[in-house]
Amino acid sequence: MEVLKKRILNEGVIASDQVLKLDGLLNHQVDPELTMAMGREFAARFREEKITRVVTVESSGIAIGFATALELGVPLVFARRKKTLLADPDALCERVPSFTKGIVTDIMLSRQFIHEDDRVLFIDDIIANGDAARGMVKIIQRSGAELIGFGVAVEKSFQAGARTIREQGIRVESLVNISSLADGKIEFAE
Repeated sequence: MEVLKKRILNEGVIASDQVLKLDGLLNHQVDPELTMAMGREFAARFREEKITRVVTVESSGIAIGFATALELGVPLVFARRKKTLLADPDALCERVPSFTKGIVTDIMLSRQFIHEDDRVLFIDDIIANGDAARGMVKIIQRSGAELIGFGVAVEKSFQAGARTIREQGIRVESLVNISSLADGKIEFAE
């Protein structure tokens, strides 16, 4: 997705050879036009799959997940990272480390919002090591729903995350694939 590549080159901040900050367009500030374009692209790639529900993980995946769900005409459900007093005590839960936050969190999805007859599209903003993504995959599988695919805006292919999802036989669609951040330079895979 050329427009996303250009925005990453113009606004991305390389924090290290492993970390790219995209706060200005994905993680802190959201560009509605870009987000809707990403949602349209994911919807186009998965439109023939009869998706019944889009899922994501709180919070950076919500905007792109919403745009995708809107385009597909299905609900968006997001897994929470914090348990609240009103949380479903029977929620599906996975404990996952966060690469960027440097902590371990629980991700929880209420059984009320995912069903055995669902055809699920999992959408997220970035995949690095893939711990949260693998946790979400486990939750979807435990729900009995069918995981049709995983759409991610930015894949960092020099880290193992997307590869480990593909190795499970799951279709992964990336809008942009970054192959390196070495020497303070963003390199895109072809």
